[in-house]
Amino acid sequence: QVLQQAGNIERLGRFLWSLPQCDKLQLNESVLKAKAVVAFHRGNFKELYRLLEHHQYAPHNHAKLQALWLKAHYVEAEKLRGRPLGAVGKYRVRRKFPLPRTIWDGEETSYCFKEKSRSVLRDWYTHNPYPSPREKRELAEATGLTTTQVRAPTLRKNA
Repeated sequence: QVLQQAGNIERLGRFLWSLPQCDKLQLNESVLKAKAVVAFHRGNFKELYRLLEHHQYAPHNHAKLQALWLKAHYVEAEKLRGRPLGAVGKYRVRRKFPLPRTIWDGEETSYCFKEKSRSVLRDWYTHNPYPSPREKRELAEATGLTTTQVRAPTLRKNA
């Protein structure tokens, strides 16, 4: 992790190569995550996809691994097209190559909110469109959002 954070990817790759071929060590989540980072930086996307698709990862690692997955697919698409991807191109890549369940909880997001949170907000605001500050705090705790996100007027319209 120290080598990865320092950006010393080649040294990290050599370190991973020197590890003993012990299943317990080779299947350790930190080792798998480091291997994925090295594979990405070396442009070995096939290996990256294999690592991400065939091993389950803890939710706290999902964001970083999702970013690697998407960036790798973007790079491949840019090479095929011979030009940088725009917003629509990236959208098409995301639709064509959805995140594997090993690095995603499976819950769709809409307007940057998880569908479960949107559902709770929609139900709440249907029954009480003007909650008190105390109710907003309770709602924030129930949804895992901040009180600012809960009280945002645009959210009430879209929820």
